[in-house]
Amino acid sequence: MNEHSRQNRANPDMSLVLITGISGSGRNTAASVLEEMGWYVADNLPPELIVRMVELSFGGESPVERLAIVTDVRSRAFAGSLEEVLDRLRATGRSPLVVFLDAEDDTIIARYDAVRRSHPLQDGETLSAGIDRERRMLSGIRASADVVVDTTTMSIHDLRRDLEQRFSDPTSQNQRVTIQSFGFKHGAPRDADLLVDVRFLPNPYWDPKLRPYRGIDKPVSDFVLEQEDAQRFLDLVEQMAQTVLPGYRREGKNYMTLAVGCTGGHHRSVAVAEALAVRLGEMPGVDVHTAHRDIEKD
Repeated sequence: MNEHSRQNRANPDMSLVLITGISGSGRNTAASVLEEMGWYVADNLPPELIVRMVELSFGGESPVERLAIVTDVRSRAFAGSLEEVLDRLRATGRSPLVVFLDAEDDTIIARYDAVRRSHPLQDGETLSAGIDRERRMLSGIRASADVVVDTTTMSIHDLRRDLEQRFSDPTSQNQRVTIQSFGFKHGAPRDADLLVDVRFLPNPYWDPKLRPYRGIDKPVSDFVLEQEDAQRFLDLVEQMAQTVLPGYRREGKNYMTLAVGCTGGHHRSVAVAEALAVRLGEMPGVDVHTAHRDIEKD
């Protein structure tokens, strides 16, 4: 990873982060990571709405404590208007930490080819032309960013780890555990430290009364967790975590992602992930968060 930081014209407010950068460099991953870490994330927000969003988030009775705004070039006046927005925010005393994600052209092209999508500024031309147009638009913002992260050689796993380290609460010494449910039919997550498979449990999907519910709903949760094998499985995973987490701490690793998979990611994996979160959350020095990747997918 290549990265460099710059001193901004004012000390950045670490409770307010603005993420932007080259399309295909990892903005969506950044948004997902911060959301899982407890940030309130406003994604795809046009520049003209950013100041209002900040005012609403940090004013009055708002429960928002940490706000991350992800914005991109789909508005053609993006670059100039974003720089104006940053000046307006700094004038109010809220200077966001600006994070710019970037990657080499060949890497961006390969990522777009993999998902078979066009660049937002391609306009019927080549992908390279769209990337070049975007680079020229964003050159000023990149030059003034507080942090530039080059994701060229980074996997999703690497970027996730980098952001988790960068934006974890610096006052907390607790280990962070993310328990993520998923469906194998949508592909196993590539950034999990540990992965467990709960497809051996009876599937609520085959009960017409339970099928419309999800693992966060009591009827499904009760059905899954009342299985004798489910409780034994939870015991084993809890014991594994009690062994692994102290070892991770000794190795200087303060975060772990535990992925729990079933077929579709709707029922069994969700219920088990929630149950594990309760158990691991009782361990001293551990902060636990859940993320249900595929719960809304077909």
